Amino acid sequence: MDASTSPSTSTEAIRRRVDSLGWYHSIDVGHGVVTNGLSRSGTVDAVMPDLEGKSVLDIGAWDGYYSFLAERRGASRVVALDHYAWGVDFGAREAYWRECAAAGRLPDHRRDIEDFWQPDLPGKQGFDLAHELLGSKVESVVGDFATMDLAELGTFDVVIYCGVLYHMKEPLTCLERVRSVAREVAVIETEAVHVPFLEHVPLAEFVAANEVNGDFGNWWIPNMASLEAMCRAAGFSSTTVQVGRTGGVKPALADLRQTGRAAARRLLRGQSTGGLLAGVPEVGHYRAVLHAHV
Repeated sequence: MDASTSPSTSTEAIRRRVDSLGWYHSIDVGHGVVTNGLSRSGTVDAVMPDLEGKSVLDIGAWDGYYSFLAERRGASRVVALDHYAWGVDFGAREAYWRECAAAGRLPDHRRDIEDFWQPDLPGKQGFDLAHELLGSKVESVVGDFATMDLAELGTFDVVIYCGVLYHMKEPLTCLERVRSVAREVAVIETEAVHVPFLEHVPLAEFVAANEVNGDFGNWWIPNMASLEAMCRAAGFSSTTVQVGRTGGVKPALADLRQTGRAAARRLLRGQSTGGLLAGVPEVGHYRAVLHAHV
């Protein structure tokens, strides 16, 4: 063994430490080791704004993928903020959610804090280990962004708000809070809904149960027009869509109306639509990314 390599820092030892934890993010922690995360990031990386010399706040950091990315891309200061993912016992919560799904009832989300909260923050172990292995200077703050005192948090050039919005019961209020801590731009990534032929109408799908990704923690899923409108209502001056969905080539509106009327007549008569709606794109979900500019 090389003199500079101790048993605790060998690749094998690091891999054992990494594999002993559950990970959401896939993070290259060096030494030839990448965490085996459930999430495969990359889309947001390609559309991240210039971070060189910027102060960055990563809201909902979890294992810290975007926090460490910002540091790697030259940010002058990075703060990783989380609460839910770091403190909730996901094993116990998942068992409860499975019971609810089997019984056909909605879960009581108050139990997240009342019954499943662990003060020792087991969900932060991944972040802490990656932080150690990377020799990172990213600061960590434990707090619920939706309710904490933002004056104590301060403001940042760039705010990263990825994978959070659709988990919020009050998305506009949360975007207003994002605006209050952003000095230049917020990077917002969210589950989004595509409704064919209504792409320019601000719409949001309300999800009460676990229809999306089997997750009872989803609430509002906007389409891109709604997401842009909410950002403007929250006080951002403009938005730039980075990743969206147009739905491809649309039939002429007159043809669509004629097809819809014919299909409706058949349905009212108790008949099959006769393939009239074949080829019409369905409502679907995708991941949207936009920059909201101050």
